[in-house]
Amino acid sequence: MAIEEAIALLQPAIEEKAQGKIDARWLALKALDDDASLRHSIDQFFGYDFFAQPEIAEKRAEAKKYLAREGLYGEKLRDAVVGQLVEHAAEIYQKCVHLGNAAYLQRDRKIDRILTSKKTGIPIMLLLLAGIFWLTITGANYPSALLSSFLFGLGDHLSAFLSFLGAPNWLHDVLIDGMYRTLVWVVAVMLPPMAIFFPLFTLLEDAGYLPRVAFNMDRLFRKANAHGKQALTTCMGFGCNACAIVGCRIIDSPRERLIAMLTNNFVPCNGRFPSLITISTLFFAGAAVGLWRSVISTAMLTGIILFGIVLTLLVAKFLSHTILKGVPSSFALELPPYRRPQIGKVIIRSIFDRTLFVLGRAVMVAAPAGILIWVLANTMLGEYSILHHITNFLDPFARLMGLDGVILVAFLLGFPANEIIIPIMIMTYLSGGTLMELESLTSLHTLLIDHGWNLVTAICFMLFCLVHFPCGTTCLTIRKESGSWKWTFFAFAIPTILGILLCMTVNGIASFFTFLC
Repeated sequence: MAIEEAIALLQPAIEEKAQGKIDARWLALKALDDDASLRHSIDQFFGYDFFAQPEIAEKRAEAKKYLAREGLYGEKLRDAVVGQLVEHAAEIYQKCVHLGNAAYLQRDRKIDRILTSKKTGIPIMLLLLAGIFWLTITGANYPSALLSSFLFGLGDHLSAFLSFLGAPNWLHDVLIDGMYRTLVWVVAVMLPPMAIFFPLFTLLEDAGYLPRVAFNMDRLFRKANAHGKQALTTCMGFGCNACAIVGCRIIDSPRERLIAMLTNNFVPCNGRFPSLITISTLFFAGAAVGLWRSVISTAMLTGIILFGIVLTLLVAKFLSHTILKGVPSSFALELPPYRRPQIGKVIIRSIFDRTLFVLGRAVMVAAPAGILIWVLANTMLGEYSILHHITNFLDPFARLMGLDGVILVAFLLGFPANEIIIPIMIMTYLSGGTLMELESLTSLHTLLIDHGWNLVTAICFMLFCLVHFPCGTTCLTIRKESGSWKWTFFAFAIPTILGILLCMTVNGIASFFTFLC
């Protein structure tokens, strides 16, 4: 085989220099594979640029030219090496293991021919994703409304209890109208969708389908010079970006782990779904009724997510050619057998390990945010509140993005938890001093139209909702996982700048065509 001949050509020169400190055959193989991080580790071990030694460099160049003539270079070489390792392992397995039923994997292989096919793998993956979103959208509406009604009713009793204790009005308003109402919004909006999304997602994981998703997406991420396992962390981001950042630990390469962390925010988390669903329903599915309204909302949400995945790949490609240069590392992805999910364990694990964990972190961040929002909305400077002054100050810049000052302030104050963006908008538009909810989507649509919203505003809002800074919890998680405020700043700045440019571009194009008409 060509690789063996190349190793044989290079190995004697390496044996002479390595002097038995490291296996010469392994070093020869790594010399042919341009893995910058591993080469740096080898140089550190020897204390000098090992592969740059004249005798090794000459033979290495000769061996690489030979492999190039054989069509083995870059990814093709790495794939050939991994393929040979798998074939060798299969030969050992066949010699050592006797199977009572040799056809036990035939069913799995038949399914894989469909689920991992170049023609059907990705379309089926998108249909499953859309199905999960549809179930989450339609299933979360009723329990969310019940939970909201119960918690707001409980707030009335808490209010009466504080009054009974003789608490000052300012303390009552801060705790009830500020902190408690913000927490109610976060819990009522986040808990039902997560209680549906996470178990469904965990069922796919437990059934063995997620490794097939990584297999389907591996080629796209490798073309973007990212790691194939990033497909898994991207999927995790649909539930919570902070959890996905922690999940990036499965990527061994520090460079590719950073790329995954810096680009994970381009997939919308559970906290951004309500805003995206609400605006898409009001402005794109408003004429539809019943089932069609949820179908159109799901289609819009799926389209937005596909756009986010495209941005993930493009930004990963850009980072890998600029501040995080390097080549993608190879890895062997094992496709486990399909198995029947253990539904009881899935529900318990998804509820306690994911849903309540994410909700708890969001509540911890949202509580102080509620107090801040109340203070800004109720502290007056002259005739208007501080919140009103801030929206007026930001309005000219927001108009360039196709938004307005109220929307931009809502995103800024929604930094602790994205779930409160729309409630802040409603409160500010109505000049209220506390977070509030309108009676119906029709009332919300009328309010937005009365304050200058149109189709361009809705598109720019959805774009910026998809592409803007990570929430506070995600930023803190990035700081912890990367160990650097520098990379946390990049994770904050990259999507924000890109989101601003995208909105300005869309608004500029819309204004140009409006001018022509």
